[in-house]
Amino acid sequence: MRHITRRSVLAVAPSAVALAAPFLSIGPARAEKKYGPGVTDTEIKIGNTCFYSGPASSYGTIGKAETAYFKMLNDQGGVNGRKIIFLSYDDAYSPPKTVEQTRKLVEQDGVLLMLNPLGTPTNTAIQHYLNQKKVPQLFAATGASKWDDPKHFPWTMGWQPSYLSEGHAYAAYILANKPDGKVGVLYQNDDFGKDYLHGVTEGLAGKSAKIVDAASYETTDPTIDSQVIAMNAKGVDVFINTAIPKFAAQAIRKAVELGWKPLHIVSGVGNSVAGTLKPAGLENAKGLISDFFLKDPTDPQWKDDAGYKDWAAFMDKYYPEGDKTDVYNVVGPAFAQTFVQVLKQCGDDLTRESIMKEAANLHGFRVPMLLPGITINTSPTDFAPIKQIQMARFDGERWQLFGPLINGAVSG
Repeated sequence: MRHITRRSVLAVAPSAVALAAPFLSIGPARAEKKYGPGVTDTEIKIGNTCFYSGPASSYGTIGKAETAYFKMLNDQGGVNGRKIIFLSYDDAYSPPKTVEQTRKLVEQDGVLLMLNPLGTPTNTAIQHYLNQKKVPQLFAATGASKWDDPKHFPWTMGWQPSYLSEGHAYAAYILANKPDGKVGVLYQNDDFGKDYLHGVTEGLAGKSAKIVDAASYETTDPTIDSQVIAMNAKGVDVFINTAIPKFAAQAIRKAVELGWKPLHIVSGVGNSVAGTLKPAGLENAKGLISDFFLKDPTDPQWKDDAGYKDWAAFMDKYYPEGDKTDVYNVVGPAFAQTFVQVLKQCGDDLTRESIMKEAANLHGFRVPMLLPGITINTSPTDFAPIKQIQMARFDGERWQLFGPLINGAVSG
């Protein structure tokens, strides 16, 4: 599947303009233009891989929403007169396919960079290649802590809070609310899942709450029923469900089917109302605990928020088929807006080196759909742009935020 933004200029609703406007004001052009691959006076070509098919295809809407955002931006004239050509290819959450598509984007399509390629195992498969080629692997769409390692991988930068720090936050919540809990962790058998497990394990170290079952799954597994049944049989009363949406929904349904009622924590990767909770059954999801760093579009407290209203207007015009109850449709535009800020800081020095330099020079930057108080900050030694989260509880209809922002910064 190929998503390419190449459209003529159209009239845009005022609310849609407002969403793009903060990112369109580019400073004075530099005297000397410096261009890397994929850049001309009229366009900037960037690459992306996403899951439009396969076991994690519910995440594919991230790429579709991002494509729509660049369409809106281009309709407004692009960035400093340059249109964004966004080439997004399907890798089906298959690392070998990611390698194939990435090589095509770099070596045949001639992109300037890879922008937020999706997934931990898939990004892992291309990290060495992109760093050897000195091609930015910018704002990788995964919370693995290893993306924050500028010393060894200077061309790779993450974006979202790390899974390790989320695991620490879950442990802290357990110790405050069920200090003697018997904990079970469901995790994917790769760096993504193991980061969550590591974070929980570190957070509970030496405490009375103990992990009594850590059960992994493969993305090729048909179900995770046996893992859930085993946890119930072992007397687990705190269930940390860090699965991708397909399996997270299965686990929620199976727990209800068994009559098992643990304190159930679902991770940030699987808390979408549209992607996980609706398939699981909203009533079955009542009482779940999770964490957020973006405004959840199902939360009515944002109905009069300017950022939410602009996002909703953008969705109505540019991605009307997209589900406005799906937080993943917030993620795509947020990636794009952060990238536009990097371009803004680069001016006419649009080389790969300049992209990474400016990406490592974001200070207190906000995109409109970040939770209040959360900002994006990087430096040459800090490649972890977002470091804070807030806990939430699902009431059967929507997520309700509670407690303070939690700073879970973890260095790679």
